Amino acid sequence: MLNVAIKAARAAGAIINRAALDVEAVRISQKQVNDFVTEVDHASEKVIIDTLLTAYPDHGILAEESGSTHGNPNADHIWIIDPLDGTTNFIHGFPVYCVSIALQVRGKIEQAVIYDPTRNDLFTATKGRGAFMNDRRLRVSKRIRLQECIISTGFPFRKGDNFNQYLRMMGDVMQRTAGLRRPGAAALDLAYVAAGFTDGFFETGLSPWDVAAGSLLVTEAGGLIGNFTGESDFLEQKECLAGAPRIYGQLVTILGKYSKFASAGDKAAVRTAVDSLSRDLVADSEGAAGEVGADSAEGSETKDAPF
Repeated sequence: MLNVAIKAARAAGAIINRAALDVEAVRISQKQVNDFVTEVDHASEKVIIDTLLTAYPDHGILAEESGSTHGNPNADHIWIIDPLDGTTNFIHGFPVYCVSIALQVRGKIEQAVIYDPTRNDLFTATKGRGAFMNDRRLRVSKRIRLQECIISTGFPFRKGDNFNQYLRMMGDVMQRTAGLRRPGAAALDLAYVAAGFTDGFFETGLSPWDVAAGSLLVTEAGGLIGNFTGESDFLEQKECLAGAPRIYGQLVTILGKYSKFASAGDKAAVRTAVDSLSRDLVADSEGAAGEVGADSAEGSETKDAPF
């Protein structure tokens, strides 16, 4: 099954690489604000589904663009597919995107493939058999001090996202780490945690196809993954936290209060802090506008002066 998934991922990668040669010719549509889909997403998804169902016609499919309309939705074996994670990067020619394929068997992720077509990097994992990048065994980072770590994340971009809360979260993490990174493809972010390229990852608003394959890579590489409070049942919860074990624990301590599963007291404290940040941002904005107005007035006086 892993070999079939690899075949599907490489076929999709070939489509993506061909399109990347003339990305300006790719037809793009918008699902919602800042959420794009291209003809490449659809073509990539089609070749993946065709490859998987040719080999396993009784299996089910859960895909980002077509949902559960293909295969057997009641099957024990469900393939969870993101045909092009990082579409916004792709349409701008920013070379950070990937294909993500996972196999869920009776609710548990058992096979995973993440393929980066720009670098020809293939990440694979089978439950109980380890995680690999191009046939090299993967282990998560050995760092244990958060201040030495690089943490990746994703910025909010959807209508209704709580931007000010995310600013608080990022501020809490940035002050305690060596750096925060936002590559723009969650599946690849998780693969990089598994490879030890980054030490941890957190993001909200993610769907199962964003994190399914990456979650198995992380755990098979010796890492931990869950929601912000550290619970492992995260796939449908739209909040994801991953990292090397010692770093994961430290991130739970920082981010747990921002979880939708946090205690009422923690949620109240976060709301108070976010409200305070909102007031500060408004005050700063009004102050900046006042300074611009003063500068404009000063410029007018200079222009009208006789000299």
